[in-house]
Amino acid sequence: MKALIFAAGLGERMRPLTDTTPKPLLRVGGKPLIEWHLEKLAALGIRDVVVNTSWLADQFPAALGNGARWNLRLHFAFEGDTPLETGGGMLNALPLLGDAPFLLVNGDVWTDLDFATLPRAPRGLAHLVLVDRPPQATQGDFALDADGCVRADGDHTLTYAGIGVYRPQLLDGWRACIATFRLANGKPKFPLAPLLRAHMACGAITGEHHRGRWTDVGTPERLARLDAELRGDA
Repeated sequence: MKALIFAAGLGERMRPLTDTTPKPLLRVGGKPLIEWHLEKLAALGIRDVVVNTSWLADQFPAALGNGARWNLRLHFAFEGDTPLETGGGMLNALPLLGDAPFLLVNGDVWTDLDFATLPRAPRGLAHLVLVDRPPQATQGDFALDADGCVRADGDHTLTYAGIGVYRPQLLDGWRACIATFRLANGKPKFPLAPLLRAHMACGAITGEHHRGRWTDVGTPERLARLDAELRGDA
């Protein structure tokens, strides 16, 4: 099994910190955010990790090397100077991921989720990790049925954690699900959510509710709070 780490975003809400450092390389608890993921992926037995990059892309190989220190092989999928969003970023990385299901994790989240509990192969096209809506979220992303299917709407919506197991086939026929898209760097740029919603209608997206710790490190304040928690200062 391979893994994909989304690390291409501009981190605009994190400025001025991200003016000189990509958000996944910002440090919490004594190490960059992305290293927390790399350690967990290595412990899971994953050996090949694709890191998609755009903003300050050169800093990733400089900071992480080839992944040997975690017994990993890192592959950097450069999107170009303009990030391709989640759907375009995944499409751009597919040649490095192969045909088997892969684990996806956003480079700007932190969680205590044990990746070993995730299915190696989703029942449908994707298996998403959902969490309770954080204080900054006015509404959730998706709902979770009792049978484990993720739905676009529901009475109680949860937030997508930026973690899941995906089949590459989710991107098959993506143009039919994306009404409009732009090209950036000569590549398609589009979000992943409309594609997921299109497949939810036929029960092809499953999920689980993680009730443990999870943080979307989206502002300097949340970064500082997480750093203090991990260092035991909070």
